[in-house]
Amino acid sequence: MTSTSETGAVGTVPSPRASGTTSGARSGPPVNRKRSGRFGDGLLKGYVWLILAWLFLPIVVMIVFGFNDTQSKSNVTWQGFTLKWWGRLGDYPDLTAAVFNSLKIAVISVVITTVIGTFMGLALGRYRFRGQGATNLVLFAAIASPELVMGASLLSLFVSSGVQTGFVTVIIAHVLFSLSFVAITVRARVVGLDPSIEEAARDLGASTWVTFWRVTFPMILPGVVSGALLAFALSIDDFVITQFTSGSVQTFPLWIWGATRIGVPPQVNIIGTLIFAVGVVIAVVNTVTSRRRT
Repeated sequence: MTSTSETGAVGTVPSPRASGTTSGARSGPPVNRKRSGRFGDGLLKGYVWLILAWLFLPIVVMIVFGFNDTQSKSNVTWQGFTLKWWGRLGDYPDLTAAVFNSLKIAVISVVITTVIGTFMGLALGRYRFRGQGATNLVLFAAIASPELVMGASLLSLFVSSGVQTGFVTVIIAHVLFSLSFVAITVRARVVGLDPSIEEAARDLGASTWVTFWRVTFPMILPGVVSGALLAFALSIDDFVITQFTSGSVQTFPLWIWGATRIGVPPQVNIIGTLIFAVGVVIAVVNTVTSRRRT
């Protein structure tokens, strides 16, 4: 009886060879999946790098042709390397004035848009009120609507109201189409906040205003900065809506559009390079600051 039970007990235990075979059979498919996963990851990374190269290729061409030693009005053929255009940025006074107009319009519109959009995003993300769904619909509709439609509608509004198009109407137009981007960006930041932190500040005796500036605003500051940078980029880059509402005011994109008829000078490439470099520096500083705070 004892030997039989022991034999039965031993018989139920798989042999090492069988165990090794089973474990080897089980470990085979994960290796294949790992290889296929690595191939898929490599393919995805290659696709991402291809898209990034496609997106940055025009920027690289713009930077390179800022050093082109062109001898004609057209700057589309590489004729040699030179630095002389960097010292002759003021050869076109109209271009300089257009750049300053774009910067002034962008700064003013960003300040107005950031203030209004921050409080809109805070209200949409924190509170529930009647008409909130309609407000969200209007914000997303402003983003999704074509610039041609928005520019034509704003021009009709200004003309029917007897408002002379010019510097002020461009600022109003830029505020209107940038407001949705800032409000939605801040709203996304507010939704992810922990309300208990503000409640703790109030329990400790802080007023509503002090709680906002000392607790809420520092927490939503990354969203506010992101929205402001996005609004600045949209404003300084806009052409279609500005074309409808500018009147006699020339901005940087409008000047380039007019210069394409006779040839775009290398100074345009240099100014575009400087604007791109400033944007990169601001983005890097913002990223580093956010990581340090985290």
